Amino acid sequence: MLRKQKITVMMPKITNLFSLFVILTFITISCAKSTSEPDHEENPTEQTNRLQIEEVTIPTVWDVQTESELKISGKGYKIGDVITFQPLNGMPDAFTFTLNEVYEDHTILPVPVALKDGRYTLILSRGKLSQTLGSASFNFVLRADIPNKDGKTVKGVVHVAGKGLANVVVSDGYEITQTDEDGVYYLSSNKRTGYVFISIPSNYEVSNSNHNLPLFYRYLNTNPTTIDTRDFELTPVNNENHILLVLGDMHLANRNNDLTQFQNGFISDLNNVIATHKASGKKVYGLTLGDLTWETYWYSNNFALPEYLQQIKNVNAQVFNIIGNHDNDPYFANDWMAENAYRRTIGPTYYSFNLGKVHYIVLDNTEYINTGGSSGVVGNRNYNAKFTEPQMDWLTKDLETVDPSTPIIVATHIQLHNAPNATGSIPSYRTSNAGQLITALNRFENAHIITGHTHINYRVPRDNKIMEHNTAAVCATWWWTGRDGYSNNHIAPDGSPGGYGIWEMTGKDIKWHYKSIGYEKEYQFRSYDLNNVHITAANYAPNANSQHQNLVSQYAFDFSAKNENNEVLINVWGYDPKWTVSVSENGIPLNVQRVSSRDPLHIISYGMKRLNVNAVPTFDAANTSHMFKVKASSPTTNLQITVKDRFGNNYTETMERPKAFTYTMR
Repeated sequence: MLRKQKITVMMPKITNLFSLFVILTFITISCAKSTSEPDHEENPTEQTNRLQIEEVTIPTVWDVQTESELKISGKGYKIGDVITFQPLNGMPDAFTFTLNEVYEDHTILPVPVALKDGRYTLILSRGKLSQTLGSASFNFVLRADIPNKDGKTVKGVVHVAGKGLANVVVSDGYEITQTDEDGVYYLSSNKRTGYVFISIPSNYEVSNSNHNLPLFYRYLNTNPTTIDTRDFELTPVNNENHILLVLGDMHLANRNNDLTQFQNGFISDLNNVIATHKASGKKVYGLTLGDLTWETYWYSNNFALPEYLQQIKNVNAQVFNIIGNHDNDPYFANDWMAENAYRRTIGPTYYSFNLGKVHYIVLDNTEYINTGGSSGVVGNRNYNAKFTEPQMDWLTKDLETVDPSTPIIVATHIQLHNAPNATGSIPSYRTSNAGQLITALNRFENAHIITGHTHINYRVPRDNKIMEHNTAAVCATWWWTGRDGYSNNHIAPDGSPGGYGIWEMTGKDIKWHYKSIGYEKEYQFRSYDLNNVHITAANYAPNANSQHQNLVSQYAFDFSAKNENNEVLINVWGYDPKWTVSVSENGIPLNVQRVSSRDPLHIISYGMKRLNVNAVPTFDAANTSHMFKVKASSPTTNLQITVKDRFGNNYTETMERPKAFTYTMR
């Protein structure tokens, strides 16, 4: 017998969610019968904490359409029962419905217009009693009439406000297809990655995102025989002229005052840059370079990838992400298994997208070995720098969809090349099969490879077409030098200030520079009066015991001895071979020599501070080749320093000598 009453729907604002990997089959909850429960709490001793709803069947992935209905099977529903759709993954908002249509073996609810894709637990309540009915991932589909095709396990529509968009690239990380003239695609997916994603086309953005992370992917039912429908809705934008913020190695772990430094220093600086560029009419996007977290502390500090998302959401722009070696689960001694936490929380480990006239490719070149890792046990966290063969096969297919005149930006975590020396010759490869990537890029007219991992700055131009940009870290020296009681500065192992890259795209024209956190764009080098740089235990590690004082000269490198040669050292962290460095004394040009050297400010800001508390430095100062040395005629003459970048911008300093050597020097 059908009973009806006016439906009441309470719909608080809902937040988009990251869906988890779906299980293979429907969840069926069958409850054993028991004695009837009274409708009212007149005799609490007869109450149970569970209702008598039986034979409930809920699909783990529920394909729904806007303004349609949900039919929830089960026996025992009553008018006035309340069903709550509780979002998973820790998000706070929920939808609550009061039942109005109740049948013998099911109930019916309308699909609210505001409901978004996501995974929810359905909880039925009646008075103070409640019962969990099951969990489902809700997946909105535009069209229910797309026919199945033999061998095609995923299908769907890519559309703009309901109108299909043609020629959009769709992939599962193995196979690639494109949408037809109606925006419809079919994919023969093995479903191993657990998701399908699109290569966002130029001048569009995905219309739904989790905080500021673009949801260009959808999770799949991992049953290989199930046919999944996954749609993607796009919003038109003009991103021909856009800014890409390249954000390397954050290493957030809730240690070394990192979260305070991250929010008050980095996020504040970054959002000011974003606001400036947005005010000029440009679209702004972020791209991390991996090592978002530090897997050593995932379990001991309770800070892993979900906690990272809570920090990065404060960036006022969409942020694309890359997996680094420290973003793997340290409880798994298997590369694929260790990556699953990243896939579940953040998404694909490799993918592509388009902004304006530029094609971007994100790759994963960490083969995580983690010897000794197991459930509850953090392994050695060792790894290889290598692109997997399935990934390289996918890359070949992706690049086949791109015109050779299109500028290519490839981003991955570990550097392709080792750091160059002062001769400027092309260094050896760090990533074992980097040559495969270089070969794949050779047919393109303009390709850049952006990497992180080293926490230092350097560039490796291979020819006029391909160039690697290794970008220093947001965390600098793992947040050490800005830690309470340390140097009150933020400096990387090569002396670069902690910072990030800013890439300016105007059509196919590409420019870039390194932005130091807390400094203006024009801050591109630091000069040292070496007459005043003498690193001793007495001056920089006075509290060290005798054992650690004996280590001072080792960690001070060339600066442990006094230098009275009237030499000046200049650290130019954005340098590449098309930059020039010139120095004059009283109008007379001096001979400028490119050298390899450590940075003395980094040595006193980190190494000496560690020795001063009787700890051995974990991270050595980097011997870097973006250093330049000149010899003045006296210790007191002023020098005019001019650094010119490849784009014709001049950065200058009138160096007044003697110049003090301090923790806060520029």
